Amino acid sequence: MRKTLLWILAVVLTLGSAYYQRRTGPTHPLRGTVEIGGSEISYRLIRSFPMPLDAPIRVDVEDASINGYYRIKRTPSHDAWQELPLQRREGQLVATIPQQPPAGKIKYHIFLQKGEDTVALTEEPVTIRFRGSVPAWAMIPHILAMFLAMLLSTRAGLAALFNEKTQALSLWTVVTLLLGGLIFGPVIQKFAFGAWWTGWPFGTDLTDNKTAVAFLFWIIALARVRKNPYHRTWVIVAALVMLVVFMIPHSLLGSEIDWTEEGAGAAVDTAQQMVACLWPRGFGIF
Repeated sequence: MRKTLLWILAVVLTLGSAYYQRRTGPTHPLRGTVEIGGSEISYRLIRSFPMPLDAPIRVDVEDASINGYYRIKRTPSHDAWQELPLQRREGQLVATIPQQPPAGKIKYHIFLQKGEDTVALTEEPVTIRFRGSVPAWAMIPHILAMFLAMLLSTRAGLAALFNEKTQALSLWTVVTLLLGGLIFGPVIQKFAFGAWWTGWPFGTDLTDNKTAVAFLFWIIALARVRKNPYHRTWVIVAALVMLVVFMIPHSLLGSEIDWTEEGAGAAVDTAQQMVACLWPRGFGIF
């Protein structure tokens, strides 16, 4: 009975941490409401989009007397803001963010107008990052393996707390973390952003760095458990590190193109060219 309860608790903790990580990540759609002219407008603004299409931004606005505009610029960059009108299409106000190379980011800020009233949907501009498409054969094993790694890690930590053997749980935690985080993780990174690894020492991607840290702690814990099946300290520490790692929002400090660096603008030389390419392609996707 105790083992069953511990597995249930491990599942609850794993699902809770995964949900929190997903909801707080910088690529999760930003939701909210604003009021203008007596109408309450709900919005859902995307912050990640796969190439090769331009990113559609749609806001449901049934009131035809409400229109607006939006501002865009690459980030980080020295570009000036470019201002464009929102287009009305079938009860929606529509903006289009022109596609960027993988890891290219654009800030956008949407404003609604009715008469003399103007309201911004968000206090600060929203950042959207473009990525390449990731095939299902890489994404599905990655997600499953990482979920199992977190589940097994949590269960191993609980087992250590109750003086149970942890060798098998520790071993499978290391195996699934290796498979999901250090094998399929880089594959996904390559498809999405064109690089196998962007964590230390090559970059600051927290997704890569936190995976490496968690794996290191579990390697140490496994080594200690192999000597003593009832070893507790390092298993508990590794499980706690894994839990903290899963609580860090996904894609925080992720891959990005720094448009302020010389030569970074080869794909999109100037903000003016970026906007110029929007008109012949952008609104054709709706």
